[in-house]
Amino acid sequence: MSTDGSQTRRKLAFWIVTVPVCTAFLGSGAANLLRLSHVARDMTHLGYPAYFSTILGVWKLLGAIVVAVPGLHRPKEWAYAGMMFDLTGAAISRAVMGDGATGAMPPLMLAMLVAGSWALRSPGGLLEEEGSIS
Repeated sequence: MSTDGSQTRRKLAFWIVTVPVCTAFLGSGAANLLRLSHVARDMTHLGYPAYFSTILGVWKLLGAIVVAVPGLHRPKEWAYAGMMFDLTGAAISRAVMGDGATGAMPPLMLAMLVAGSWALRSPGGLLEEEGSIS
């Protein structure tokens, strides 16, 4: 198996899982910022103040952009962490508010895609960026 072939497959797999992640975060971030009625209802149902939707919207949009842009290793790590905090927090919030598996599973399934995107990201990451690896 050639290194070029395995790198190509890795990049393809990365984009197959990353495009839906970025699409979900761009869409939900925009919906949060626009305070669409279904988002406002969900935020109220989960017990969050209205302004929290703006905070989430900004961070979701920035996270999606950073994950999609090549390079940016350190910001990308922060973006992935933020995505996981958002998604696990959403699942826990849904479970606590009695939404059951129907409410908790979608963010957990997206979290699995985020984890896959993270695992398939460009090799090297922070250590290579900082010059710690030759």
